[in-house]
Amino acid sequence: MPKKGAPDSRPAEAGGRSLRLHGTIARDIGVRIVSGRIQPGAILNGEIEASERLHVSRTAYREAVRILAAKGMVESRPKFGTRISEPRRWHLLDPDVISWIFSADQPDERLLEALFEMRTIIEPAATALAAERRTEAHLQALRKALDLMAEKSLAGVAGQAADREFHSVLLEASGNAFLASFTSGVAAGVAWTTIYKQRKSPLARDPIPDHERVYEAVAKGDPAAAREAMTTLIRLALLDTTRGGKRAPRGNGKKSKG
Repeated sequence: MPKKGAPDSRPAEAGGRSLRLHGTIARDIGVRIVSGRIQPGAILNGEIEASERLHVSRTAYREAVRILAAKGMVESRPKFGTRISEPRRWHLLDPDVISWIFSADQPDERLLEALFEMRTIIEPAATALAAERRTEAHLQALRKALDLMAEKSLAGVAGQAADREFHSVLLEASGNAFLASFTSGVAAGVAWTTIYKQRKSPLARDPIPDHERVYEAVAKGDPAAAREAMTTLIRLALLDTTRGGKRAPRGNGKKSKG
């Protein structure tokens, strides 16, 4: 089952109970893969053995494997069985895969930091373009998202949805179709890191002012300020996420002012 208050990573219920079942099986295996409990190169149990162990039908297990294969997590070959793929083949921006990373007892720090590194490359550039190309409709959508974040707070589902919308609108406002194609992955990353930061206690620092600074720079049409504001937002979000961890994040020599 998904974490309380978290986006539901299971497939839609179009196929009824069977779809929910093989989606759940895929999720359980996926979490074990991204957490390192099943190593790349390992062979999954055969469908007969696995279906008996999990008390599910062979059909449900096969469908779960197909889901994993479509996400690059496993590779099935006749006579060789189903092998766990190397991480470079995983579709890491798939929202389901991102949810599996954060569903593990302790997410892989390397994947956590890589996610923020990707965001640091993509989002500041998109936000700088948004400052030049945004429309009045984009500004209204950003303002609405910010107001909802402040009203509902990031501890609730509505506030978290508004946070995802804020980042999604910025990617769209960049006017670049390739940057906009990162929307689902970035939105999933934003959602799950926000949930993860609150796994043990409420947010220690309010990140909404960081978002306000991004909005102000975009509204003023200042690309340099917009880029800097988004870079700072992501850097502080990484610090919030890794704060209390076993070690400081790689390549980060700056201290949070929050």
